[in-house]
Amino acid sequence: MTGLGTRGVRDGVFVMRLIYPLIGCVTLVLTTGAGAGTLSDDFWLLGDFTQNVPCKGDGSDPVEAKVKISTDQIDSKVGVCKFLDAKADGKRVNTHVECQFPAGPLMGDITFTQKPNNTIDFVDRDKTYTATLYRCPR
Repeated sequence: MTGLGTRGVRDGVFVMRLIYPLIGCVTLVLTTGAGAGTLSDDFWLLGDFTQNVPCKGDGSDPVEAKVKISTDQIDSKVGVCKFLDAKADGKRVNTHVECQFPAGPLMGDITFTQKPNNTIDFVDRDKTYTATLYRCPR
């Protein structure tokens, strides 16, 4: 192994642990208020869903499949993603999000497409993750 050696790797991890939270805090400060409430209260994307399995809505749906979309964020077992920007175009909405994961914050773009069968297709910009969201009964 060439390069940093054990001390360099250890120091690099220490620096990353300091910088990632700092980046998240700076981003949060810069975006607070700017992206909050990017979706209206009656927007078609809002609600409770399950991911990749039809929602029963009777309390028996698997926790890992549950997804809640509100006017300002997506909440799932994986983490919370805040909407920084959202642009609706008919049955499609393109969003720019900042997600908080255990490994640190991540920013990305997600497109949601409303389908005639009352499901919503979810895909990230790079198409590395796709899902179908099933709306839960109220």
